[in-house]
Amino acid sequence: MIPYGSLSAVYNDLMRDIDYGAFADFYEKIFSLYGRRPGTILDIGCGTGTLSYILSDRGYDVTAADPSPEMLAVASQSRGCRRPDNPLFICQGFRTLDLYGTVEAAVCSLDCVNYITDIRSLKSSFKRLSQFIEPGGLFIFDVNTLEKFRKYRDGLFVDQTEDVYCVWRTEFSEDSRLFRYTVDLFQRRGTLWELNTEEHVQRAYGIEELEDCLKCAGFEQIRYFGTLVLRPPEDGDERIFISAVRADN
Repeated sequence: MIPYGSLSAVYNDLMRDIDYGAFADFYEKIFSLYGRRPGTILDIGCGTGTLSYILSDRGYDVTAADPSPEMLAVASQSRGCRRPDNPLFICQGFRTLDLYGTVEAAVCSLDCVNYITDIRSLKSSFKRLSQFIEPGGLFIFDVNTLEKFRKYRDGLFVDQTEDVYCVWRTEFSEDSRLFRYTVDLFQRRGTLWELNTEEHVQRAYGIEELEDCLKCAGFEQIRYFGTLVLRPPEDGDERIFISAVRADN
């Protein structure tokens, strides 16, 4: 089951504290760090397209991919007066990625990589992605850390707005390094409330595992950063960013 079906309608409300502009700013800092200004960007795991639109508004030619048709339907509703083909939304994930050509950079935000829950699938996903990044092109992504999963293990969390009540129940296994969370979503429908439930699974990856997968997929010049800062990760960071260059060979 692809996550973010029933959640798609309320995703933007639940993620209201995310500063997508800060993500775009950080990506541009990394572009400069490598001495690049890509014209074409793949936003893989684009969700409801908020970051994709920001990148498009900044002058990039954006292809935005996500495996959830429900999330893409929400994304399309935000186009407004923008060009109909930028961002170009396509219903694809890592495993089904099949672009018409290559891009000069790819970004993958908000722990989408953690949803790939075994190391072989991660290697094959990175290899597939590398086929669509030009030699010398950049790949930037982030992951939730082991520290974050441990912090929120066996938890019960609630988020609510006037018309939405969302309950998150979490568990984490040290042996498998799998973080599971169940989302009970209550939405107001007139005088009644509708309940939908989704189950999500993520995996914690170490830096060594990520680096090995990247190198196997033909990436080099790998760098690691803390959360939206140009410094190495530190103990306690709940999210880290990784950048790499597609090798010429």
